[in-house]
Amino acid sequence: MRIVRFMDKENNKLTGIVTEDGIEEISGDIFGEWEKTGEILAESEVTLISPLEPNQVIGIGANYVATEKDRPEKPQDLPVFFFKPTSSVIGPGVEIRIPESVGEVKFESELAVVIGKETYQVDEDKVLDSIFGYTIANDITAPQYFHKDGHWTLGKSFDTFTPLGPVIETELDLAKVQVEAYQNGIKKQDSSTDLMIISITQMISYLSSIMTLKPGDVILTGSPVGAEFLKPGDKIECRIMEIGSLVNPVIKGVK
Repeated sequence: MRIVRFMDKENNKLTGIVTEDGIEEISGDIFGEWEKTGEILAESEVTLISPLEPNQVIGIGANYVATEKDRPEKPQDLPVFFFKPTSSVIGPGVEIRIPESVGEVKFESELAVVIGKETYQVDEDKVLDSIFGYTIANDITAPQYFHKDGHWTLGKSFDTFTPLGPVIETELDLAKVQVEAYQNGIKKQDSSTDLMIISITQMISYLSSIMTLKPGDVILTGSPVGAEFLKPGDKIECRIMEIGSLVNPVIKGVK
C-alpha cells in the first residue's frame, strides 16, 4: 500500500492511497483506524506534500561503506545518532533553501523508516512488527555548523533541510533496496542497503533500548557514499525504485 498526503484544488490537506484509478481519499488515523471516503482524485488534480507530519525525526551518521571490504570488523559501540526538528520537513517539489549564513550544503539520499506503534526495548527479531512503512528522505546538511566536538544537530536543523516523500510504502523487501541520488540528472549515489554498517533492525532495537519510539517517528537510516554539495539552481532527485522519486529544487536563502 502506498500512502500519500496531498493538497486538493481548495488547498485542503488530505490523505490517500495510490491506486491504478487514482488517489483514493481516506480519513482517520493511518496508524490506527481509518476508512475510505469514496472520493478518487487524479494525480494531476493534487499537489503531493510530505507523506506524514513526523512525531520526531532521528538520523544516524556515517552508516554506509563504499564496498564490503571497507566494512569495519566491529561496529562502534555507541552509534552516532542525531535529531532533526520537524520544522525542517518539506515535501516533494518544495524548494530547499540554502540560508545566507551557510556557505555549503550537502544532499544525502536515504531510506527512511516510519514507526507504526509504540516501541520500547524491542529485540532485533521483533523490530519489523514496529515498522509501519518506508519513505525517502534527503538529509540536507550544512557541515560548517557541525560542532568541533562532533555535535551534528545544528548543521542538520535549518528549515527545508528534511525533504520526505513522495509516498509511504508499507510493503518493502529490505533485501533489495537500492538508494540513489541524481544531481541535475547526473547519478551521484547508488548503493544497496546491504552496505549499511548498522542494519535497520539493529538501529531501531538500539534506539528503543534508550527511548520509547512512537507512531509517526521517522528514522533516517544513513546515506551512501557519493553525497556532494548543492548550489542554487540545482535539482536533486533521491530515488528508491520501490518507493519513487523525491525531487526538490535548490535556491539561496529566500523564504
